[in-house]
Amino acid sequence: MSSAVYFADLRTGSRENLYAKLVRLIDETGMAKVITPGDLSAVKIHFGEKGGHAYIRPTFIRQVVDRIKELGGKPFLTESNTLYPGQRKEAVSALTCGIENGFAYAVVGAPLIMCDGLRGHSSRRVEVPGELLSSVDIGLEILEADSLITLSHFKCHELTGLGGAIKNLGMGCSSREGKMEQHATSCPIISNKHCAGCGLCLKGCAHDAIVIQEKKAHILEGSCTGCARCISLCEDRAIQIQWSAAAPQVMRKMAEYALGAVTGKKGKQLYVNFIQQVSPQCDCFGYSDAAIVPDIGILASTDPVAIDQACADLVNQAQGLPNTALKSGHEPGGDKFRGVHPNIDWEVTLEHAQKIGLGSRNYELHRLEPKGKSW
Repeated sequence: MSSAVYFADLRTGSRENLYAKLVRLIDETGMAKVITPGDLSAVKIHFGEKGGHAYIRPTFIRQVVDRIKELGGKPFLTESNTLYPGQRKEAVSALTCGIENGFAYAVVGAPLIMCDGLRGHSSRRVEVPGELLSSVDIGLEILEADSLITLSHFKCHELTGLGGAIKNLGMGCSSREGKMEQHATSCPIISNKHCAGCGLCLKGCAHDAIVIQEKKAHILEGSCTGCARCISLCEDRAIQIQWSAAAPQVMRKMAEYALGAVTGKKGKQLYVNFIQQVSPQCDCFGYSDAAIVPDIGILASTDPVAIDQACADLVNQAQGLPNTALKSGHEPGGDKFRGVHPNIDWEVTLEHAQKIGLGSRNYELHRLEPKGKSW
């Protein structure tokens, strides 16, 4: 069965600017059916890392926020804490980064709320009909929200090949424990070289799985649950993830986490993907490399699998740009994602997501006609 995906190119004119075109796009997709008056509506975004610039412009997000308000909803922007040490590993730094990148209330018109709490542990496990997982750990505010609008910057990704709506759901809505469950198959490790022996991780461990020996912290693997709380506590960045799960395994788990993120949201979810500044890596880096294809447009759907498939197809149909990270597949129809990350089978995520019932890879693309006469 095919899902509807709506597409707006970036052509504009005096009759309709791109902001108005975005609102018309989400209305065509059925925003009025998704938002019920009084809804606490989660608008899932990515703040971007400090130093990067490829994330969605906050002024676009403001248009979606204002439309939700017009329909009677109460929108809030939300993001989750990162698993790795960095600018967004806990809520204070993450929210500061978001505000510095332009997501302040004065710009976006909505409050910023971390969906998984102060340190990434405000969550609840929900059951999923997965093949690898029977339950997943999702940020509490995602589950508590009445409706979910997911806005994603579509791009390449160094681990999953591409990043769009599914990754924004699966990785972006999970708790720290959930991210650990997706990324790794064992507990974190501590670098003796960088450990100062301060004991903060020991005090913060909820499972008594850390000890100090010879003025260095050590993790007791038999007691560690992999919750990754210690990673956010270590200011010396001595505690690291063991990236031991193979990429296909990560992608399948991520799809199952995405399924958990939309628990209880049937008919109450909408996805918008921006195919602009298609960077070769995710927005979690402190820089944004040159786009590998020209800007293409904005897509919207109520199916996260269909929209990601449509975006991948449009990117692959485009002419690749020279002097970028794209090493092969420049011709229209060439695989741009493997052209950047040749060893990653990006289709694994889409195949597994469809298999477990998250959505359909089959879609019908509905192109928005220009408003009024042609350009």
